[in-house]
Amino acid sequence: MRYGQIRKYDVANGIGVRTSIFVTGCTHNCFNCFNREYQDFLAGDIWTDKETEQIIENLKLSNIKGLSILGGEPMENEKDLLTIIKQIKKQIKKDIWLWSGYTFEDIIQDQDKLALLKEVDILVDGKFVEKLKNLNLKFRGSSNQRIIDVKESLKLGQVVIYME
Repeated sequence: MRYGQIRKYDVANGIGVRTSIFVTGCTHNCFNCFNREYQDFLAGDIWTDKETEQIIENLKLSNIKGLSILGGEPMENEKDLLTIIKQIKKQIKKDIWLWSGYTFEDIIQDQDKLALLKEVDILVDGKFVEKLKNLNLKFRGSSNQRIIDVKESLKLGQVVIYME
């Protein structure tokens, strides 16, 4: 897996101060994507154990509330991210947010994507749609995107919105 950046302190992507990973590679090609350079699967650097350890050390800090995973498209890096998140969760018990152009309904139909989803607390789903762009929305760019409580949604078998 490759990544474009790691933000030790990020206040824009999820509730509270967070550490964020921006993976590279995405096939959605959303019009006016805010991270177009991260659509390239060869962009950025190769993820190693060093980056995993860096994330763990960041998340150990008391002022960091959790981990945010964006892209690119995390669900097109699902197998590597699953391994990384499981390593992190062995040492850290903080919430994980993940942004995906895939919808919750699409993700649960794919066993590899579902396995990653099960490790996440909050999913911001849906492709960015320029015509639905709304700068007043929290943590998302267009009104079709949802902020989903993953654990409750999987338990109940239907989407449970975390926040509007």
